[in-house]
Formats: sequence, C-alpha cells, structure tokens
Amino acid sequence: MRKWISFPHKEGLVSRQAHADLPSEAIYEREAGRSGFFGPTAHFHHKRPPTDWDSWEGPLRPRAFDLNRLNIETKSPFDAPVLLHNTHCQYRYWRCTQKMDTLARNADGDDLFFIHEGEGDFFCDYGRLTVREGDYIVLPRSTMWRLEPKSPITMLMIEATNDSYQLPEKGLVGPQAIFDPAMLDVPRIDDAFLAQQDDTQWVVEIKRRNAISRVTYPYSPLDALGWHGDLSVVRINWRDIRPLASHRYHLPPSAHSTFVASRFVVCTFVPRPIESDPGALKVPFYHNNDDFDEVIFYHQGNFFSRDNIGPAMVTFHPSGFTHGPHPKAFAAGLEYTRKETDEVAVMLDTRDALEVGPAACQVETIEYADSWKMK
Repeated sequence: MRKWISFPHKEGLVSRQAHADLPSEAIYEREAGRSGFFGPTAHFHHKRPPTDWDSWEGPLRPRAFDLNRLNIETKSPFDAPVLLHNTHCQYRYWRCTQKMDTLARNADGDDLFFIHEGEGDFFCDYGRLTVREGDYIVLPRSTMWRLEPKSPITMLMIEATNDSYQLPEKGLVGPQAIFDPAMLDVPRIDDAFLAQQDDTQWVVEIKRRNAISRVTYPYSPLDALGWHGDLSVVRINWRDIRPLASHRYHLPPSAHSTFVASRFVVCTFVPRPIESDPGALKVPFYHNNDDFDEVIFYHQGNFFSRDNIGPAMVTFHPSGFTHGPHPKAFAAGLEYTRKETDEVAVMLDTRDALEVGPAACQVETIEYADSWKMK
C-alpha cells in the first residue's frame, strides 16, 4: 500500500496539522470531506461554531428518537417497527420477553443484531449460542433462528438488504487490530442444541421482499447434527473491542469500523483514553457529512459529545449539513476535564439517504435541533 506525497493548499489562518494546535483566533475547525472520512478533505477555521444556528426549518434537521417510549414487544421479530430504512438497509428495534415458538428466516439479506438488554439462548441452523447484553450477532442471509430469553432481550436489528456483512480492511495496523478475528464465537452443536430437536410442529416465518411466508414442519427443522465450512453465525461483544487511539490526534469515526456492507458501515464507540497532548482536539470535530447519513444508537455510559442523550436513544443526522459536539462538550474538551470516555454506542453510516418510519416519528425529541445553540 503506497501513496504519493501531496502538498495540500493552505489559505489564510490555519493549523499545520488537522485536529491539533488550532489557531487561538479560529479554534472552531470544520472538516469537509468526501466518501465519509476516506476521501479528499478541506479544513476550515471559523470564528464561531459552525453549528450555532438560530433555528431549523425543513426535513434536513438533525433528529433524535427516544426508543424507551416505543412499544417494541411483538411476537415476531418481523413485526418490530422499522425506524429507518432505504433500499439497502432496514433499522429495527425489538424486545423478546419469552421463548419464541416459531422460527425466523430473513431471505432479504444478512442481519446484524446488537443486544441492548437481557440474556438467553440463541438457537439457529449452526447450533446454540449464549447471548447477553453488549453482543453483536451476525446472521448470514436465510439463517433460521429463535431466542429463548433468560431475561427479556431488547435488541437493535440492522438488515443489509440484498447484501452481506464483512469485516473492514485494517490496512497498516494489521488484521488483529480492533479485534482479532479469533475472538469471533460461532454456535455449537452441544447437548442443549440436541435436546431442543423434537417432533412437535414448528412454523418457520420467512421474510422475502418484506412479505411473510409461513412454512409448517411436523418436527423442528433445527435438527443439524453437525456442519463444516467457513460460513456461520458469529458473535462478538463490545467488551472484546480494543479501540484504536492516539494521544496526539483525534481519530475519525471510521477508525472504529466494526462491520461493513456494500452501501453502509457499522462502527462501535467504546471506552478509550481521551487525547492527552495539550494541542490535540479532545472531542469529535465539526464536520460535514456530505456523502453519508449518520445514525447513532446510544447503549450505555456518559455520551461525552451530546447533551440530554441517554441509553436507548437514537440520533439521526442526514447528509447535507455541518454537525459536531454540543457547546458544553466542546468547552469541556478545551478544559480537558475528562481523561477518558465511558460511552458505548453503535453508529450506522449509510451511503444512501434514509427514510424515517412512522414509529420513529412518534417518539421523536422535537427540540433536538436546538441543542447546539450557545447558551
């Protein structure tokens, strides 16, 4: 991997290094970039915060949704409300409180589950997995599965429509960075899996093109006695993620990529040291999300760049405007009042515009766009 040396143009009052040693007269740095954080960039230095607006009108406004207020307890995962969606992605939130008496099978694409609350047994074609709060579960397309909760399970569900999940290219830091693929767990054909194989009637619900078909078997079709290959359900917990960090430079969100599909990326923010170099920016930099819609699900902790955001809330920043830390967070970063983060959050960045579903509109925090105003 090589890259030609380039000499970016400089104009006016600037810092020599992006996100560090900002000029005292223009400490509000804004990044404009293409292809998320992977393409060419320009860094502007402003006299005032580029988010210090007076008001917002129109559909592009930043939005927040409190999923705690949402009725998500349904018998089937396919009845869970679609909060956000586009041609390549569906974003749902679901609560399972009791043993599933039908099997689910998504023929529309791979699924990614993030367990926000609860624990239990996850049975699928490949065997059994124990699952708990903080687990990611990746399901290949058309995998049959069901849950037996030990305590009610609440989970985020992200469908890669007509697509698959893969791991990000880790480049210079090597394939073991962030998490070693050896940390990925797969289901086991164990005694508990074999014990659930019975001759009672089972129904499989299959979702294809968002329509549900039901197939009835006179036995449990989760009756595999073994399997081999390199395709499987996999699980990893956020606690197994070792984030990239730099004490002298604030890394962009793309450095925290966990899973990638063709038209979107899923990143995980986990606790890490805050930059300690006196000149380094210590909060997320103001930036234009000019090519991607950005969605963040807040799992737990103190969300250091946001005010009045708690667990099970979602923020949605459509492509096309500048955003960044709230005023209190920016001021705290300048004072270096915190030495480490303790937040856990799941970010979805989509290359294609997302539509907001009716269920999300019912639990929207309307005043969220005003939270950037200087007090």
